[in-house]
Amino acid sequence: MLTMIRAIVRPEKADKVLASLMEAGFPAVTKYSVAGRGKQRGIKIGEVTYDELPKVMLMSVINPADKEFFIETVMNTARSAGKGAFGDGKIFVSDVEESYTISSGVKETDYAKEGVAP
Repeated sequence: MLTMIRAIVRPEKADKVLASLMEAGFPAVTKYSVAGRGKQRGIKIGEVTYDELPKVMLMSVINPADKEFFIETVMNTARSAGKGAFGDGKIFVSDVEESYTISSGVKETDYAKEGVAP
């Protein structure tokens, strides 16, 4: 079974995370803009409360054996200086039952069973 990793990161960190993933051997990533809030419930500047902050979600499907290295790469790149800060983001990990390449019709989970990268 393959593993899907979704990382929500600060917009100013997204390109650096993508470059780190490419350098680490993970070129296949889907990137899209999202908005939301975490435990901090947004931010208040003066009288204005911004309860939905812009973020970027990066999504990739990888072999389970690469999971820890992938997560470490994202964390080390997306974390603010020092011990990090509120709003640095979140990483979600889930199993992928099946995956298909539309152009070829190949079921990519078959690759995983054979030990070949997707």
